Amino acid sequence: MSWYEQPSDGVSQLTDLMQHEQVIERPEVDPDLRRRRRRRGLLIGGIITVVVLGLTGGYVGWALNAPIGAATSTTELPEVTPPSAASLVMSPEGASAISVAGGEEYLPPEAAGTWATAGGDDVRPIASISKLITALVILSKKPLASADDPGPDITFSKADHALYDKYYVLGATIAPMPTGITMTEHEAMLIPSASNYAEAMAIWAFGSNGAFVSATKAWLAANGLTHTTIVEPTGIDRRNTSNVTDMMLLARLAVANPAIVQIAAKPALSVPGIDAMSNTNTLLGSNGVTGLKTGTLSDQSNLLFTASLDVGLPEPLSVIGVVLGAFSHADVRAMLDGVAAGFHPVQVAKSGDQVGTYTTPWGESAGMVLAADESLLTWSDTPIAAEMQTVTLTTGKKGDQVGTVTFTAGPQSVTVPVVLDGSIGSPDQWWRLTHPSELGG
Repeated sequence: MSWYEQPSDGVSQLTDLMQHEQVIERPEVDPDLRRRRRRRGLLIGGIITVVVLGLTGGYVGWALNAPIGAATSTTELPEVTPPSAASLVMSPEGASAISVAGGEEYLPPEAAGTWATAGGDDVRPIASISKLITALVILSKKPLASADDPGPDITFSKADHALYDKYYVLGATIAPMPTGITMTEHEAMLIPSASNYAEAMAIWAFGSNGAFVSATKAWLAANGLTHTTIVEPTGIDRRNTSNVTDMMLLARLAVANPAIVQIAAKPALSVPGIDAMSNTNTLLGSNGVTGLKTGTLSDQSNLLFTASLDVGLPEPLSVIGVVLGAFSHADVRAMLDGVAAGFHPVQVAKSGDQVGTYTTPWGESAGMVLAADESLLTWSDTPIAAEMQTVTLTTGKKGDQVGTVTFTAGPQSVTVPVVLDGSIGSPDQWWRLTHPSELGG
């Protein structure tokens, strides 16, 4: 058995091999085989080099040209504090009420009815407001075709002229009525607020004071004025009474009659042969007052009024109101001012105010600012809401529009552009090469 056939452990085998190293002859390697092996190694190395270089070059090309991710936006919506709640200022004395038509999208539903009252609804003397009822009852018998229709001519007699002395003794409001003077129906009604004119016109239309009273009673019932009593056409008698509820209804009946509206709005009447007669409603033309009728006794002062208030809406508000028992100009002005002051423009946007920020993954940022000043007309303390829309942004320059903010208060809204308050550029090459996970596909 040769040495290499002897069984041994690994150590002894290694020892034997070392001892016989020079004995073993290594076979000669074919030179051609060696050259082929060398060529194969070079080929494999070249392939690996090409692959590595190809992969590296492809990544660089991809990284430098891949889409970049979008900037992150954070918004800081502006909070607009609404004004204080509106306060309707009613007359502190007597009984009063007010109603407002128009502005339905702003005002509460009850505004167009009887919005606010004060002082109860007791029946009170209405004094010369009676003459408004007298005029409406006469027009129901002798209607005018339009607001401008003068109606028939009326020539006043000696008996009519005697009414001047009658009411002078009673201390009522009077106006000259010379015997034989001629006036139209339109001219003779209401503007002078003269008691002698009111009775003369009632007798002209109905033949007697009794017939007028009967016709008035029927007219009141037909029109739902169930708390109103009229015993004569002037209001000098304290038994001519009504309450706030009926007076508000009377005002609506009056404004539905174009002739009454026009007559009640005239500050004065000029008739040839008679001195100019002024409307007793001296509030006409102030605080938007357009009518209707005053009523005064020694201890009673009343006003049934209409007004047109321009508060910034497409159409003015139409106001009706009444004060019974304690009318003063200051009280009525306060009532109207309370309605008008409830409407107010509120600035909701100021150019340059920051409303957000864009921040990019590569570390650039720019603010978002409002691009215009804007205001909204609001009523009372109506809440003001803001809603923001933004675009997806990667790069941009200062002044680019990147969104909008829409402010809403009640029925009104306004949209304000949002622009960049700085520039956001593209990332540099190094960031692209070192942030592959933040590049797009």
